[in-house]
Amino acid sequence: MSSPSASSRKPNLDSVTTINPDGSRYFLHPADVHGPFTRWRRVVGALWLAIYVLLPWIPVNGFPAVFFDLANRRFHLFGLTFVTEDLWLAFFMLTGLGFGLFYITALAGRLWCGWTCPYTVFLEHLYRRIERWIEGDAAARRKLDAAPWTGGKMAKRVFKHALYFLVSAAIAHVFLSYFVSLERLYDYMHQSPLENAKAFGVVTFLTVCLYGSFAWFREQFCIILCPYGRIQSALTDDNTMVIGYDRKRGEPRGKASDPGAGDCVACNRCVQVCPTGIDIRNGLQLECIGCAACVDACNEIMERLKRPKGLVRYDSMNGLEGLKTKILRPRVFVYSALLAVGATVLLTFTSRLHSSSAEASRMRGEAYYVTDEGVRNQYELRLVTKRNEPTTFTVTAKDAPTGLILSGLGESIVVDPQTEVKLPFFASITKADYRGRFTLNLEIAVRPGDYVIEQTVEFLGPSAYVFNEERKKAEAAAKSATEAPKQP
Repeated sequence: MSSPSASSRKPNLDSVTTINPDGSRYFLHPADVHGPFTRWRRVVGALWLAIYVLLPWIPVNGFPAVFFDLANRRFHLFGLTFVTEDLWLAFFMLTGLGFGLFYITALAGRLWCGWTCPYTVFLEHLYRRIERWIEGDAAARRKLDAAPWTGGKMAKRVFKHALYFLVSAAIAHVFLSYFVSLERLYDYMHQSPLENAKAFGVVTFLTVCLYGSFAWFREQFCIILCPYGRIQSALTDDNTMVIGYDRKRGEPRGKASDPGAGDCVACNRCVQVCPTGIDIRNGLQLECIGCAACVDACNEIMERLKRPKGLVRYDSMNGLEGLKTKILRPRVFVYSALLAVGATVLLTFTSRLHSSSAEASRMRGEAYYVTDEGVRNQYELRLVTKRNEPTTFTVTAKDAPTGLILSGLGESIVVDPQTEVKLPFFASITKADYRGRFTLNLEIAVRPGDYVIEQTVEFLGPSAYVFNEERKKAEAAAKSATEAPKQP
């Protein structure tokens, strides 16, 4: 079934362009465009693609720059290593990204969507470039859609979708390398899929999803599914920099030779290049991703007509109406304050993270044990090192009461690189020195690095009254024995 002609889908504000009146899908074929914004978008897109592919290859402190090692529950991020107990910091990272996105949107609209969103980068700079290379420009692609199935059409379609599938598989494999490392991924690729069924299943699932999204669903994700596009109107105001049409200058539309017409010559070039199929002259719309393709397209026409550029441009709604744009306004201050608070907390706690950690806790079982010699408590020491070299831990008791003995730890503990150990140890004190419950302060010295981790645990035991009574009875018995009269 052939697609309707471009003229039959005139953009409007009542429905999205990608849906035909009968409810069927209308496939867009955005025309290619040239201009400074398009060139810079391609540079940014190439940069993001390079970052995505190269991050698993770049070593930092012996690990990839970004490596989520789920198998060992360690997460390496640009030289910092986080273990599972550090994951609470992810709250500040994620909220920081969220507020950062709000901040950018309040200032520059959907700049993220059109320039740096991974979905847009993959779609515009990979899949659509492949399509243009194989099937030609927008007019040629529409003509091919309407043409009957011939050997030539089938060959182009098979070749195009084969490349789509290969690119999707490559993206999926790179994504998996962030979680299993390139070395293990390479080993997986040389083994039977059944030997690594989980990894193979993840790659297969991602490949199918990516292929379906970019070969068929395409801009529908931005229009229908993306939640960010839905909340855009709540994040922007009349002072936000968006892409808009200068109605005062452009209206009324007419031919270039008409002296009573505005600068807009109704060429519809801005519509033809739009990746979501809107007419920017209808005003700011949910589907607009801020890609600036219409800006380059309109400027190209204005240049040919020897008219000033900027009929379609980056500007605020106030600016398009000839009013002053206010950059500093309440929402910007609120977002700035939230970003500052989140960044301060994140940096403060991140700076305090060590390459090793230690945690002492009470072992399960009885709270304490009373023996003939005294009172004993049982604990467990968990030692974790994030380093690529052996780490030595030495445990001592700080300000320990007289008679306290630590046993089970030895003089020092050596933990292998990137490992975790759990060791039981005991703290005991004689009856003569026991004076009731107290706090046991542990100092755990770490080498290399030469820093100390402090841990506190409670030493539990019976009331000191029990042992005091025993001591009194023992002292009384000893005294009576010495004072007893000698037998004649």
